[in-house]
Amino acid sequence: MKEPILFRRQDTLSHEQAMYWKDLLYRTVKIGSELEFAVPKGIRKDDFFPQLVEILKPSKDLLQLGKYGVFNVVSEHCGIEIQVIGRQPYYPVLLEQYRSILQPLLEQGVRARPTCGLHFHVLTPGLAEPVPEIILANLWNLTRRYAPNLRFLTSAGDRYEALCRRRNYASHLELVRHTPGALPMRKIYETLRDSKQVPEHNNFLNLEHIRFTENDAVYPFHVEFRFPDADLSPTSVVAKNYLFLAMVLKAVEMSQYGIIHVGRIREWRRKIEILHWLSNNAGTLATSDTRNITPEVIEELRVGCRELLELLKPIFGRFVRASFEGAEDHPAFEVLSLLAETPISLLRCNGRSWLEIEALMAQRATIKPGEWDQNDRRLIRAIELAELTGRTEPEGWKWEIARALYLTPQELERRLERLDRWRGLKWDQKLGSMVFLG
Repeated sequence: MKEPILFRRQDTLSHEQAMYWKDLLYRTVKIGSELEFAVPKGIRKDDFFPQLVEILKPSKDLLQLGKYGVFNVVSEHCGIEIQVIGRQPYYPVLLEQYRSILQPLLEQGVRARPTCGLHFHVLTPGLAEPVPEIILANLWNLTRRYAPNLRFLTSAGDRYEALCRRRNYASHLELVRHTPGALPMRKIYETLRDSKQVPEHNNFLNLEHIRFTENDAVYPFHVEFRFPDADLSPTSVVAKNYLFLAMVLKAVEMSQYGIIHVGRIREWRRKIEILHWLSNNAGTLATSDTRNITPEVIEELRVGCRELLELLKPIFGRFVRASFEGAEDHPAFEVLSLLAETPISLLRCNGRSWLEIEALMAQRATIKPGEWDQNDRRLIRAIELAELTGRTEPEGWKWEIARALYLTPQELERRLERLDRWRGLKWDQKLGSMVFLG
């Protein structure tokens, strides 16, 4: 990350506290979404709506996922909104879920009009303790620092002069004004709540659902990212789930050192200028007027997107270890890397249909096989099930494993090195065996 400027704070987390909160939030954060779209041309909403409800069978119970994980289907001014229940992201399951919801709708010709949006709720139901305020402060400033880049990466308009929907739906006007370097997050929350310029729930990063304890810790922790445009690509929607989870976990990491700064004053003013160009109320219908976003400005935005993803990439290393054996990169990171260079808005401006966009995203998300063969699988099983224990030193354990798998010592070492990079290995003296760390 360029210019790692930090506001110094007295309440920074220790390394042990940061490790605790990263692990706890990784295990407890759920991400729910609100998918908005317009019905197909030539079809009345009154006819389409009941059929959709019958197919998706919303549970109307946040504790019951049902078949598709849908909480409710509601009629909106833009068309229809599908409220997806929050769940801990696990890529294959999440992708299957969003494809089962969106793919049939795409085939029927639903549309993403400028009045439609895509909102992500990041929440921690069941978390039994308040979150340190400095974590929320870092998430707020991380969002501020990269606001124009986030807006670009999640843009989905279909014309170069209207890359984003209008600002009213997700206003940045309060976001850019208030910094936790000068104000506590409680004060920023109260300012957003009482603002006459921006309705509380229409903020770029909506804090209306959070509350504070007497000591200013956050409880409950529930934020809403409102700025993404409507997105009908399941693979893209899933990647954005991971983007916001990664931002929360990165906010925890930063809280060991202070609060991330938005950058030097000249660069910050330039970011605000570009943000005004991207997100305003000057376009036709419900769009922003983005005629100032020239190819040169787009390249500026891409540079910032790359910087953000470079900052978040170590977090995605954790995600890949949890989901994909032997893979180098997480599929969501690959999709976000594509969107950082060519967001859905530019793809739509170039004439791509939603089905074509999803095919492109899915191709980018394809994980290369980890090249695990039968011997790798047998080695993994031997370690996971502790099939060979009671050895006094690792050399003896390796010799017996190599003999059982008909491997040379050199070949066994090569395979163990790959497993170590994937999940981490260590010798457990008491067990007398190699064990995985993760």
